[in-house]
Amino acid sequence: MEKKKNIVIIGAGFAGLVSARELERLGHTVTVLEARDRVGGRTWTDQRMGHKLEMGGTWVHWMQPYIWAEIQRYGAEIISSPICDEAFWIVGDEVKTGTEADVDRLLATAQATIFDGSRALFEQPHSPWLRAEEVAAADKGTVLDRVRGGDFTDEELAIVDAYWSAGYNGSTATASPMMAVHWAALSDHRLSLLDDQTLRWKLVDGMKGIYSQIAADVRGDIRLNTVVDKVHDHGKGQGVTVTLTGGSTLEADAVITTIPVGAMKAVEFSPGLPGHIQRVVDEGWNCTGFKIWVKCTGHRNVLTYAGSGHPIALMRTEYFLDDGTMIMVGFGSDHTAIDLNDVKDVQQAVNAWNADLEVVDTCGHDWNADAFTGQTWATPKTGQFVDGHPKKLRHGNVVFAGSDFAGGWNSFVDGAIETGFRAAREIDTELPA
Repeated sequence: MEKKKNIVIIGAGFAGLVSARELERLGHTVTVLEARDRVGGRTWTDQRMGHKLEMGGTWVHWMQPYIWAEIQRYGAEIISSPICDEAFWIVGDEVKTGTEADVDRLLATAQATIFDGSRALFEQPHSPWLRAEEVAAADKGTVLDRVRGGDFTDEELAIVDAYWSAGYNGSTATASPMMAVHWAALSDHRLSLLDDQTLRWKLVDGMKGIYSQIAADVRGDIRLNTVVDKVHDHGKGQGVTVTLTGGSTLEADAVITTIPVGAMKAVEFSPGLPGHIQRVVDEGWNCTGFKIWVKCTGHRNVLTYAGSGHPIALMRTEYFLDDGTMIMVGFGSDHTAIDLNDVKDVQQAVNAWNADLEVVDTCGHDWNADAFTGQTWATPKTGQFVDGHPKKLRHGNVVFAGSDFAGGWNSFVDGAIETGFRAAREIDTELPA
């Protein structure tokens, strides 16, 4: 019989946990090392402000195949975010008002222009490397360059800027146009489906209801509070040495690392990182922003948009509480522009919409300042798209997984799960016994 392998997995987020579960199913032995005191990685369901809130990844959809399979596997249920009957958006120095449907109409034509080419470049959206040279050639300018110079009003351009400031969770001035085109391909080239997949449906019991069950299905050791300092690949058939903080080591036939690009500088990889990863480590992704939860007085279904220069790009109602308050979720492009946990600071940002929103509490986790992530969800700068969608995850005896490197929903939980499956398969079928 083929000799089964001993695998060390760095990171107990969705990618690491799924790869561990799948490798064990294939007969291999796994040890999972997690730097935090919890599993889940950039998904983290926590009790805040009187409600269960997602501090990281939140939204799911039945057209995201990998997370939907896990939802069915573990019997989870989904619920829709509210449709907003009040909308406020900023154009220059003026605040416009209407409904969510009004905002959708303003977005439609400009977004269709941004999505142009999605069918040709991404005929198979989960295999974006099939036309890598064409995609790389088209990865020029920025996402907003695709609508500049066209027949669009200042109002349309302002809302598009706000939309993608939130979507890229970073500056639209450096955002690769290819991510938006790829998202369109993953959404049947329709804005309405894109919105449904990225900001509409969430889990009733939170992401923890799934990632905790995956962790429970892993028979191998999941070691929390375990920080990795070095990963040394000895070469073909020679295995890998993993050195932990404090100097202790583990030997493995192969290693799967799910460390986000933003945190890779803290780990020494020898003989070195693959070129496409090292480039992004040196440059950083475009995701310099934040996610914030804001509690306000009243029960209103409110949506707000504000473009570059405003701390919060998008905010919308998510939950109503019995005490007469509501909780809204927001996103911005610069995590240094606002104190996520300061009511006065957030109130000042919210006042820009003149929406009569009184902030009574606020919270968020600064993932960019988190030493174990150094980023939010991975979004590419111009010229980085192909680097973030590699056809192969394995390099020697080290496999690079995680949502940063998904073929499909890169930067979403669905993409993280995808790479967990791919990493397990590449080790099982390609690594020499």
